[in-house]
Amino acid sequence: MTEKEAYDELCAYTLSHGDPAFIHQYVVDAWCAQHADAQTKPIALTFALVGLYLAVEKSVSGREVQRTHMRLAKRKRDWPPFALPENRGAMTAHDVIALPPGPQRDAAIGAWCASVWAPFSAQRAQLEAVLREQ
Repeated sequence: MTEKEAYDELCAYTLSHGDPAFIHQYVVDAWCAQHADAQTKPIALTFALVGLYLAVEKSVSGREVQRTHMRLAKRKRDWPPFALPENRGAMTAHDVIALPPGPQRDAAIGAWCASVWAPFSAQRAQLEAVLREQ
């Protein structure tokens, strides 16, 4: 299974999950940040990092992260560039999907988010400035 296939399977799992916390948002944000490159639009990376920051550091639900993304999207602006760390977490979608569905896999989604967020966390101040502007 390729990494993209693991991600797609994880998306199918989280979209059918039925959890009101909407953990699917965490999966989308972790994937985007982990796989961003020079062609990734600044808005996409900003939103992914906002999601990871809120999830990991503030324990915000995926549903509230989604609402934050919607509020940010209403404001037209130039999105800041964020540096792309070389290493973006040891965990991957493969690691998460390898676990059995249920609490174990759901917890692994949170661990994946933390793993991806850690190398970006040095840019916390820049990200917090974006959030203050909303």
